[in-house]
Amino acid sequence: MMRLWLGVFCFLFLHIGAHAFAILPGDSLNHQEITEQAILNATVQTCRALAVAEGVNFNFPAQPYTAENVAAACGASQSLKTFSQAIKSITLRNIRVDIRYFFNSSYHVDEEMFVQGKGIITEGIAAVKASNRMENYETARQILGEIMHPLQDFYSHSNWVEMGKTVPNSNLIRAESSIGNIADINRATCRNCDGDDCTNNILEDILEGEILTSGYSGLVPFVSTKPPGKCSHGGFHDQTSKQEPKGGINKDTLTSEHGHLHIQAANVAIAATSELLEDIRLAAGEISFLKMVGIARGSSRALCFVTDTSKSMSDDIAVVKTVTSSIIERYKGTENEPSLYILVPFSDPGFGPLIRTSDANLFKNIVDSLTTTGGGDKEEMSLSGLQLALTSAPFSSEIFLFTDAPAKDEQLKNTVIALIERTQTVVNFMVTDTVETNRRKRRSINQSQARAINEPEAQLYRDLAHASGGQAIEVTKAQLPVAAAIIAQSASSSVVTLLQASRSPGQTDSFTFIVDQTVTNLRVYITGKSVTFTLTSPTGASQQSTDSSGSLINNLQQVGNFITAQLQKQVGKWKMEMVSTNPYTLRVIGQSSVDFLFDFVVPSEGPFGGFDTLDTRPRAGVTGRLLVSITGSDSATVNEVALVESSAGSEEITGAVASQGDGDYLVQFDMMPEVEFSVRVKGRVQGSSNDFQRQSSTNFRASNLTLTADSENILIPGTPVSVPFTVSWTGSDGNVTIRASNNKGFDLTSPSMLFLKGGNSTNGTVTLSAPTNTPSGSDVILTIEAETPDGTDSNYIVLRFSILNSNGDFSHPDCELLNLQSNCPENCSKSTWKLDVRVTDGDNGAGVDRVSLIQGNGTYNTSLEAGTGNITLVSYTASCCAPEMELLVIDRVGNVGSCLFSARDSVSISVSQSLSLCLSIVALGYLLLN
Repeated sequence: MMRLWLGVFCFLFLHIGAHAFAILPGDSLNHQEITEQAILNATVQTCRALAVAEGVNFNFPAQPYTAENVAAACGASQSLKTFSQAIKSITLRNIRVDIRYFFNSSYHVDEEMFVQGKGIITEGIAAVKASNRMENYETARQILGEIMHPLQDFYSHSNWVEMGKTVPNSNLIRAESSIGNIADINRATCRNCDGDDCTNNILEDILEGEILTSGYSGLVPFVSTKPPGKCSHGGFHDQTSKQEPKGGINKDTLTSEHGHLHIQAANVAIAATSELLEDIRLAAGEISFLKMVGIARGSSRALCFVTDTSKSMSDDIAVVKTVTSSIIERYKGTENEPSLYILVPFSDPGFGPLIRTSDANLFKNIVDSLTTTGGGDKEEMSLSGLQLALTSAPFSSEIFLFTDAPAKDEQLKNTVIALIERTQTVVNFMVTDTVETNRRKRRSINQSQARAINEPEAQLYRDLAHASGGQAIEVTKAQLPVAAAIIAQSASSSVVTLLQASRSPGQTDSFTFIVDQTVTNLRVYITGKSVTFTLTSPTGASQQSTDSSGSLINNLQQVGNFITAQLQKQVGKWKMEMVSTNPYTLRVIGQSSVDFLFDFVVPSEGPFGGFDTLDTRPRAGVTGRLLVSITGSDSATVNEVALVESSAGSEEITGAVASQGDGDYLVQFDMMPEVEFSVRVKGRVQGSSNDFQRQSSTNFRASNLTLTADSENILIPGTPVSVPFTVSWTGSDGNVTIRASNNKGFDLTSPSMLFLKGGNSTNGTVTLSAPTNTPSGSDVILTIEAETPDGTDSNYIVLRFSILNSNGDFSHPDCELLNLQSNCPENCSKSTWKLDVRVTDGDNGAGVDRVSLIQGNGTYNTSLEAGTGNITLVSYTASCCAPEMELLVIDRVGNVGSCLFSARDSVSISVSQSLSLCLSIVALGYLLLN
């Protein structure tokens, strides 16, 4: 019988699905599907290991694994959207390598650049582990996706599979180990193919001697060359494959020169990706690994407060404390319990520090301890606090900002909008003591002028709320508790937006939205002055906002400029007629598992096509594309995607929808709008008689400015990194304003202005440097903005860096057996065996982080050895009927090892042998099933 420890620790089963190395889906296996399958399987095994550790049952999901059935098996259906988003983030970063680093052979282990490719992988692993330790999971995902690419390409581009290897080369993910024998630059590795038959073009002495080689390539005719006797990558575009020795050895597709080994190479690549994920899981632990892939217990959303702590805010702070306590108590133990809590205080001149924790009681205590000080100035650093929150909260979060003062740092407006667009975060402003609310309170002139926010100052908050799809709620301090209690009801992770719109200036207008069977808790949010509306249900019944006796609205509340209505659910198309001459916003939300994810994409300019996701605004006035994914239903289909004008009118542009399989859709628009817009998706769940409608909460803009930048995503403290960028546009000649900022206040240099000749481009460089004492695993978000000479158009790019302060420790901890007592008789039930072990990380190691028992049912205790700070002593006692035990040992930079001891023969297996055995089993688990 297979031992339990194999199931819990090592036996990461991977099941064949679809697929491999091409950029886009097709008949061959592609990077996207290799990555998705490995993540899904790793997640299943992590959830199973966690269930076993907690003593609860775990039911494997049905094959083939999907994000939906894996999330359900993990008891985390409420995390489905963030789980899907995490998978998408990792896979798109993997695919991007073929586009952004096409000519960099190290990222593809081409041209025998095995050492360089391995260096990318191992440095990336260190950064991923460090990021996980600091809970910077989005940064970990981005780097993880990039290092998966060279890892997977190794099996398609090298001769590993041709040498008869059926399991991964585990040394690719071990910095201290040799990758194997690499062919010398002067050693011939290939012969000519036999016409179109390249089956045996690798030389016998290379294969028999297990000498590693990979193909050379070049795209330029008569210029591209390769060393004599070397293999080519192959394919139509590879000019070196036409040179002696002719042909190629890549296994990227079924039709490649070595396409007969494509499936085998893809299967080993999936196993290798699983092995990588297992190493990261062991270093992170189950809970942290699941957070990295977007799965959390309770709600996947964060509860995030950004609050003014100046002296006049004492009443408002009391409301923050009450709302925090109410949400924690209301959702504790439910699927809507927040998995993360974030607090950012601000005043003047300071803001922060950011406080982030998953401990609800700790967060409550921190909020309860907030005090107010200072506040002599009218203005506060509200946007700086908001910027810090936006760069730290998970994707698609909801932030509540409390203040009674205007922003002192309004120059950050465009930076904040850029971060809102990139993170698709909803920001709600709870603003007290505006001139308008003071007017309603009839306060004395002296009192109202002391801190009151005037109309232009309040408009800044309204603009930011509008950009995010949130509300700018303006109330008196006495009204704030009621308003905050209402808005806090949207803290559920399954909130979806059915409709969002605004009109500025105000006007009478009609809006429609569709309610499907999956939607519950239907609510309408309105902000504005002197707004009335008439609601018409799918059955034709109507009710005015002034009518308190109608059947469509269960509960209508108005406080300050904020109106909310709870609707009676009816499936079908609703109509809402808004009447006001003042600006207003409208948002209709509900709760549903069915939602969508999307990215703006552009066609690759490389030779093999594909699409790259944008880190910037799409270009206005030209063809645009979206990659749309449906979450929450494997049977849902999309029949319409439109870009809907946000504020001035009801114009919309409908795109051409093309299914890409697996719930993904590529949508092409003939022309991206010049005005602000949101994204609306309509479709149908199989078996439903009605369409569903979902709309992005975030409003977006296209731009006539094009801004591109790229850089390595790992930053070494004390070593400046240069980020070159390019700006172009089609307007007239002039000076383009450049603004660069980062969320950590790190030193940076940047041009403030660049001259740009219309119809051309210009280049600049931002230099960013992290202090030498920056903790490894921290991240920093760099935002570069460009603004046209007349100030009417702007664009941005947002780049994320991981801080890696490596001390050169790439070795796992070691175990030293101090004592073993194991006189076990044949009748094992009446005897015990004991051992004592010392775990060390070497003289130059980072130190032992944790030791845990992963095999054995005895009792063990750990303690620090007296006089040392990084040596752990382990004592273990067990029944002779359980004669084996294994320890998992991890150091402070995430190097993972294990130690196996046995009472039967009084021998132990070393750390490296045991871990190697385990990771080999992980890889073999997949291959045995295929």
